[in-house]
Amino acid sequence: MIEVYNTLTKRKEPFVPREPGRVRMYVCGPTTYNYIHLGNARALVVFDTIRRYLEYRGFRVFFVQNFTDIDDKIIKRAAEEKMDPQELALKYIEAYFEDADQINIKRADVHPRVSDHLPEIVELISILIDKGFAYAAEGDVYFAVRKFPAYGKLSGRQLSELRAGARVEPGENKRDPLDFALWKKAKPGEPSWPSPWGEGRPGWHIECSAMALKYLGPEFDIHGGGSDLIFPHHENEIAQSEAATGRPFARYWLHNGFITVKEEKMSKSLGNVFLLRKVMELYPPPAVRLFLLSTHYRSPLAYTPEYLEGAAKALSRLRSSWLFLQEAQKQAEESSGGTEQLARLDKWEQDFTAAMDDDFNTARALALFFDLAHEINSWAELRPLPPAPVLRRALLLWVSFNRVLGLFPERRGLPVVEQERTMVLEELVKLLVEIRQEARQRKDWATADRIRESLKNLGIVLEDTPAGTRWRWA
Repeated sequence: MIEVYNTLTKRKEPFVPREPGRVRMYVCGPTTYNYIHLGNARALVVFDTIRRYLEYRGFRVFFVQNFTDIDDKIIKRAAEEKMDPQELALKYIEAYFEDADQINIKRADVHPRVSDHLPEIVELISILIDKGFAYAAEGDVYFAVRKFPAYGKLSGRQLSELRAGARVEPGENKRDPLDFALWKKAKPGEPSWPSPWGEGRPGWHIECSAMALKYLGPEFDIHGGGSDLIFPHHENEIAQSEAATGRPFARYWLHNGFITVKEEKMSKSLGNVFLLRKVMELYPPPAVRLFLLSTHYRSPLAYTPEYLEGAAKALSRLRSSWLFLQEAQKQAEESSGGTEQLARLDKWEQDFTAAMDDDFNTARALALFFDLAHEINSWAELRPLPPAPVLRRALLLWVSFNRVLGLFPERRGLPVVEQERTMVLEELVKLLVEIRQEARQRKDWATADRIRESLKNLGIVLEDTPAGTRWRWA
C-alpha cells in the first residue's frame, strides 16, 4: 500500500485514487520568462519520479503540467528584450523542453498553455460571479475570499491572521483586502484579450483551476508543486475551484521542499539562482538528477558543488554494474543454482518497493540501488560467474530501479549508460586544470596558455572565476 503525506490533511495517508487503477495528476509548471533553475528542476524531477513509480506499480497515469505564458513577469521581460510577450514565452517553453529532456523528464500527457485556454478561464470566472463568489469592479474581477468559509484549509492560515497583513494596492478596486484577482483590466501597451468585463488578461491563480478542471475534472487524485506554492497559489486554486463546482478539487496535495544555498531558499529575488543548463555544463545530467533525488522530496536540499561532484563520482558504480551485467550475460551458463542469490534479489525488490511506498522515499530507494550495484560489482571477482538466471534477474532489477528513478535515459527499453571512458576523460581534464593552476601560481604563463589552447582545440573551454577555474564543453 502506497502512503503519501497530504498537505491538505497534514498527515500521511493511504493512496487510494478515485478510479481504481488510474491516477489523474496535475503539477504546476514554469512561468516562461527565463530558463529554469535548479529549484524548478527539483519539482520537475520529484513529480516525474512519483509518476514513474505509480506506473511501476501498475497505475495508468494521466499527467498534466501547464505553462504559464501570460504573466506580469513575461510582459516585463519581453519589454526588456524588445520581444512580443508570446514570442518570448515560446522561446522559453522550447528551452524548457531542451533542459527537461537532458535530465530525463518524461513529457506530460498534456502541456496546456494559458494563452490557449482563455475561453475556459472566462467561463469559470463567469460561474464564480453567477454563484456570488466573485465580483466585477471597473474591468477587474475579484474572488471574494470571505464568501468561501473553508479558505485557509490547505495552508492552515486564519482569516484574522491574513487580514492583519493584507492591503489594497494603488489602482485596485477590491471590496476587501483579502480578495484576489481573477481577471485584470488591460493596461496601455500590454497584451489583452476580450471578456464580458472588457479587455484584459487572467490572474495567475485562475489559470491552473481552469486547465486542471478541463483535463482532469473535479476530485482528481494528485496536485503537486513546490512548497512555495501552498500559499497563496494552491490555497486560491482550492477556493475558486470548489466554489465553482461545489465538489472537492484534488484529493492529495504533494509539495516538494526548497533547494537552499547557504541555508537560504534558492530564488531569483535573492539572486542565488543556478540555471539548470549552466549546472549541466559542469556536471553530467544523470548526476544532477541523482543529486535532486538524494533527500526526501519534502525535505530541504542544500546545494553545494561538492554534493554534485560526489553524485557524479557515485554514478561510476552504477555504470560499472550495468556494463558488467551486459558482458557477463554473454559468458554465463544456464544452471539451476543461485537460489540464495535470487532470494537476495527478491528482497532488494521488496525493500525498494517498501521505500517508495513510504511517501516516495527516493533517498532510501537510491541507497538500495547503490547496494545492488555494489553486490553486482562484487560478482566480477567470482569464478565461475553467477548462473544466467541470477544475472538476468539482476539485470531486470537494475532496469526497473533505473526506470523508476530515471537516472539514465532508455533506448528500446534498455538504459543508455555512458562508457567509463567518459568519466576517465573528465578526470583527465580536471587533472590538466589543476596542472595549469599550479603553472599560473608559478607564473609559468606559457605552460598555462598552452594547456588552455590545447583544451580549446579539443572543444573544452576554461573559465577563470574568483571561485577557481571551471571547464565546459564548447
